[in-house]
Order: sequence, then structure tokens, then C-alpha cells
Amino acid sequence: MVTREEAEQAVRVLLRWAGEDPAREGLLDTPRRVTEAFGDWFSGYAIDPGEYLRRTFEEVAGYDEMIVLRNIEFESHCEHHMAPIIGRAHVGYLPTDKVVGISKLARVVDGYARRFQVQEKLTAQIAQCIEDVLKPRGVGVVIDAAHECMTTRGVHKRGVSMVTSRMTGVFRDDPRTRAEFLRFIELTPP
Repeated sequence: MVTREEAEQAVRVLLRWAGEDPAREGLLDTPRRVTEAFGDWFSGYAIDPGEYLRRTFEEVAGYDEMIVLRNIEFESHCEHHMAPIIGRAHVGYLPTDKVVGISKLARVVDGYARRFQVQEKLTAQIAQCIEDVLKPRGVGVVIDAAHECMTTRGVHKRGVSMVTSRMTGVFRDDPRTRAEFLRFIELTPP
């Protein structure tokens, strides 16, 4: 386990490496602030996102149609460059005999987003968690995100976003269900 003091010292080393003086007035509190920010940005490691889905509701008057939560904004960080990934997730599922509170779907997204990620893995983790815990007839997850590792360094391309998807069950096997989901989130199949 790395201590807070060790983490703050690592920030001081990086400041020196960048050519700065960590003892100058404007940077004195930077190591503390950076470690606090890391605590927030990477809080997903301290939780099990599946726990959010374990409290379900079964009294839904037989509702068995698609449930979709669109435009779930999230922030994550690229595991290759530690640069921000900023995007929106769209999550849908076809329940069997139970549903979950919609805020819980957003919490699952955040639980995985608040870890070092690549977008493909983030998309798959969210879908798999919903699949494993709720056992629905199918899950659809689409993520549209901008990667600051591409916009602020390297190729410096702004206005670019990446779209990934994971479909399970009827979302994967039934083109009509897939099309309905994509219509709900305002994306259409090619």
C-alpha cells in the first residue's frame, strides 16, 4: 500500500522532472491537491459497481419492455497516458422479472469510469455487470467519448469522438431490438 506522503512525494518528483520547483509558493499545495484529485478520479477501485444493482424492484405490473438511460455523462482516464476521457454512455436492458432504480445504472457507469480505462474495456465492463447481476434478456451499452490523449498530445485532433458498443442477448441476436435501442439513443445502424 502506498501512503499519502509517498504519493505526494511522487508528485514533487514529477514537478521537478517537468522543470519546476515544488517549493515555490504556487506549487506548495499541489502535491496534496493532486493526491486528493486522484482519490476522487480513481474512487472506482474502492467499490464493486455490481452492488448498486443488487436492490431491485419486482412490483412493476408485468413491465417487460426495454429500459434505456441515455446521455450518462462520465469522466475517466486513459490507462496509457493518464489523460481524461470525457463522454456519454447509453445503457439499455430488457428485464426479465425485476428492474433497478435508474440512478443505479448511472452509478455503475461511474464505478467503472473512475478507474484507469480504455473505452472498449469500459463498455464491456458496464454491459457484463448488468448482465451478471440483473440477468436480463439482453443489454445494450454504447459509449461516445473524446480522448484527451489524442486531442492535447500526439496527433492533436480536436472534435473527434470514439463510439464503442456491447450488445448481449436479444440486443445482439435480434436486429429489431438492436435497431429500437439505437433509435432510442438517437444512433442508427449503418
